[in-house]
Amino acid sequence: MFVDYAEIEVKAGDGGPGCISFRHEKYVAKGGPDGGDGGRGGNIIFVADSNLATLLDFRYKRSYHAEKGHRGEGGLKSGRAGVDSIIRVPVGTIIINLENNQLLADLSEDGREIIIARGGQGGRGNNHFKSPTNQTPRQADDGRPGEARRLSLELKLLADVGLVGLPNAGKSTLLSRLSAARPKIADYPFTTLIPNLGIVRIREMKSFVMADIPGIIEGASKGKGLGLQFLKHIQRTRVILYLIDLYTESDIEMTLAMLKKELTDFDPRLAGRPFLVALNKIDLFDSKKLKEISARIDSDYILCSAQSGQGMKKLLERIEQELDRQK
Repeated sequence: MFVDYAEIEVKAGDGGPGCISFRHEKYVAKGGPDGGDGGRGGNIIFVADSNLATLLDFRYKRSYHAEKGHRGEGGLKSGRAGVDSIIRVPVGTIIINLENNQLLADLSEDGREIIIARGGQGGRGNNHFKSPTNQTPRQADDGRPGEARRLSLELKLLADVGLVGLPNAGKSTLLSRLSAARPKIADYPFTTLIPNLGIVRIREMKSFVMADIPGIIEGASKGKGLGLQFLKHIQRTRVILYLIDLYTESDIEMTLAMLKKELTDFDPRLAGRPFLVALNKIDLFDSKKLKEISARIDSDYILCSAQSGQGMKKLLERIEQELDRQK
C-alpha cells in the first residue's frame, strides 16, 4: 500500500539524574562529595533511506521514544547516555512541526539525517555543589526532559520526469514501455491509483527516473477525482511530460491548457517548470490520416505510441535534451 502522509508523536529521552555520593575509603576521614552527572537522553533522529518508498509503517506505529539517560554514580562516574532512536523514512519526506506548522526538514537526499528532538541534559551530581561553606552537599539535579513534538510526515516523490495527463491517456503504458516498472494497465479511467516510479535507461551509463501520476481531471486542484492527493508529487519533478490521447481528444490545445491550469492552480511555481507534450496512440491512425494530423499540429509536439513503440526514440531524445538543459 502506498501511503504518503502520516502524523506521529516523538519524545526524546530525559536526562538521567545526578548522583549524591561521598567518598568512602579506608583511612580517609570525611571523604568529599563524588556524585557523578546523569547521562544525556537519547535523540530522535530521522534518516532518508532510498530503500523505502512509502510511509505505511507510520500508519501502524504513531509514537516513538528515545531511551532516557542513566543515573550518575559515585566515584565521579557519569551515567551512560540514552540510546538515540533512529527513524528511517523514504527519500523526499518533509517533516513539519504540527504545533506551529514549521518546516523542520526536507530529506531529499539518500542518507541525509537530522536531529528532530534532542535528548535532555543529564543532571549534575553533588560534586558540583561543594563549596567552602558546604563541604557535604546533599543536593543533585534531576535530568532535564527531552523534547517532545507532534509531527506530520509528507512524502513527495523525487523524479526527473513527471507524466501528467487525463485518465486513460496511456501514461502507465508509456512507463512500462520505457522502464521495467509494471503499473496496472486497463481500458477504464483511473487505473493508476498511486504514483509509480520507473528508471528509464537512455544508454549504458545514463538514465533518469520517470513518475506516472494518477490521471488529472478538470477541478483536480480543488480536490476532484484523485485531486490534491497526488498533485503534490509533480512539485519535485524537473521536467513535466504532458501526455495527450490523440485518438479521443478532439481539441489538443484545450486539453493541454486545462492540464496546465490544474497544475498552476495547485502551485503557481509549476507555471515556469520545463515541459514537453507527447501525443499518444498514433498507432490507431493510418499513414494518410497521420500525415494530415502532423501537418496541422504544433511542430514541438511529439507523436508517439506507447502501445506499439512508435516515436519512442524521438521522445527519449527530447527528454534527454530537456534534462541536460536543467543541469
